[in-house]
Amino acid sequence: MRLVRFRHGDRIATGAMDRGSEEIRILRGTFFEDPLPTGETVALIDVHLLAPVLPSKLVCVGRNFVAHAEEWGLAVPEEPLLFLKPSTAVIGPRDPIQLLPISRRIDYEGELGVVIGRLARGVRAEDAFKYILGYTCGNDVTLRDLQKKDDQWARAKGFDGSAPLGPWIETDIDPNDAIVRTRLNGEIRQQASTADMVFGVATLIEYTTAFMTLLPGDVLLAGTPEGVGKLTDGDVVEVEVEGVGVLRNEVRG
Repeated sequence: MRLVRFRHGDRIATGAMDRGSEEIRILRGTFFEDPLPTGETVALIDVHLLAPVLPSKLVCVGRNFVAHAEEWGLAVPEEPLLFLKPSTAVIGPRDPIQLLPISRRIDYEGELGVVIGRLARGVRAEDAFKYILGYTCGNDVTLRDLQKKDDQWARAKGFDGSAPLGPWIETDIDPNDAIVRTRLNGEIRQQASTADMVFGVATLIEYTTAFMTLLPGDVLLAGTPEGVGKLTDGDVVEVEVEGVGVLRNEVRG
């Protein structure tokens, strides 16, 4: 099932679609509280899709693919390397990625996004999937020059618009063996399986919830494959996760 958040006319609503369907069944409440069908439907073509969730935070994983660490000449960490993005970093599918005058280098990083479905604290790896609502596509947009300059990554990773998410949440894929693919202006720049991640989804949830509570709607961005690269004005970047869909954003100067 695909869970969508959208604008239709003057209202913002949530809904559910069967995979392959173009019809949204509008839900009452949220994905986390009373997500019951209202009986009303709307065509996908008639809505503007929004970021599927508004997380309290995004927990992101650095250097979780060996080849990505190697392309930067860096070691693979012995434990997950985590950093945070604020809720204000989130934008939706087809929202523009804005270039900022404070940076001369902005990069794409396509990733699998894991959406938490219920409060998670002290979760064991074997129970981790009980806490997942579903999966989405994410782009860890990075101001690369500032990442290299700053000791901390708040500016480089946490700026407004640095976390495109979408186009929806897919509730039923195998996150341990899904292809993550990034296209820039139609050309494939990144492609790898989540089977190649150093730390799998369950391990990441166990590690994170040992010291941090994850709330319903929080997103874990599980790391990017090799092939990250620069964005320029007018570029179109697409992140595709096998079984989920395609997140498309245009870059504007």
